[in-house]
Amino acid sequence: MRTIDFSPLYRSVVGFDRLAAQLDAAAAQDSAAGYPPYNIERTDENAYRVELAVAGFRPEELTVEVKENLLTVTGRKAANDDSRKFLHRGLAERNFERRFQLADYVVVTDAALADGLLSVSLKRELPEALKPRTIAISTAPSADLIEGDKAA
Repeated sequence: MRTIDFSPLYRSVVGFDRLAAQLDAAAAQDSAAGYPPYNIERTDENAYRVELAVAGFRPEELTVEVKENLLTVTGRKAANDDSRKFLHRGLAERNFERRFQLADYVVVTDAALADGLLSVSLKRELPEALKPRTIAISTAPSADLIEGDKAA
């Protein structure tokens, strides 16, 4: 596994230590834990959608939670009916927890379950103070002629 050394970054910039910590945490996550599979889609300039394949889960078995810029989707399968005898069991109906680190000002706007896909809609909502604004440019009043100086 490759690791990135951020120490040169710390010598030349201030305040990016949180970003470096997030990149380290993302690299440390176990990439083999690929269940459930998911897509991350950009639907607009400031809108995103995360889709997770959760076939076999009912809405009451799924939890979507946001806390401190961390989106956590959890699936807890109810106890299986042991009277069923499977010849082949290919549907992975196991419990899971999938986490997504959100950028500042990204909020969850909606979550919907349809056709075995859980779609979580996200939107970046910048506060008014951070939105670009246009500054009016004023001009200085024209200087009055100096007394005694007459225009011809």
